[in-house]
Amino acid sequence: MRINVLGVGFDNLTMDEAVARAVELLGEEGTHYVVTPNPEIVEVCRENLAAKIAVNEADLVLPDGIGVIKGAAMLGTPLKEKTPGVEFAGHLMGKMAETGKSLYLLGAKPGVAEQAAARLAEQYPGLHIAGTHDGYFQEDGPVIEAIRQSGADVVFVCLGAPKQELWMKKNGPATGAKLLCGLGGSLDVFAGVVERAPKFWSDHGLEWFYRLCKEPKRIGRMTKLPLFLVHVRQEKKKK
Repeated sequence: MRINVLGVGFDNLTMDEAVARAVELLGEEGTHYVVTPNPEIVEVCRENLAAKIAVNEADLVLPDGIGVIKGAAMLGTPLKEKTPGVEFAGHLMGKMAETGKSLYLLGAKPGVAEQAAARLAEQYPGLHIAGTHDGYFQEDGPVIEAIRQSGADVVFVCLGAPKQELWMKKNGPATGAKLLCGLGGSLDVFAGVVERAPKFWSDHGLEWFYRLCKEPKRIGRMTKLPLFLVHVRQEKKKK
């Protein structure tokens, strides 16, 4: 049963359990997709019904960041642990490399996906990079066809929320892939364009503040976090 946080249902799994479930989905029939909402995406879902439906219909909904964990705890329905999308992807690629699965990278600025592909191929021997495409496309058709022709088992869809969630829900089956994962800005991290917060910041739930210090232009997006906590408190009072 999923844990409801302001209308978004999160799977209550540890990182190991989430990765194991993703591996299971790779072996099942049909196409599946994973989403990794943070407080910002939860707030988007409160305002955008289509986004909310796309998120809640995902096969795996994983809490990306400490904000969702704190929100769930405040509501009296704690989640086991945070499962950041970039870390989930890393563990999944490790499993894929063991069995020779193939990966397609979709998103980011031109050149970033290719840079990420080169680094990931070196980091995960045995992982086959089936192809890449930047996120600056106007029509879905050619991109869908490119993924289908690549024969990729998994697609990392890094188009930003809620575009990536809506894209996976609409186009996932047509790609022919077994599993699609919405991972926001992860390609920038994999390519080395953006640096993840040091372990101390991450362990203390301050990764968001570290990113804000590095990228002050994110201040507008970061205002979603206190708004999220306000809405959680309002929801708690109703119980």
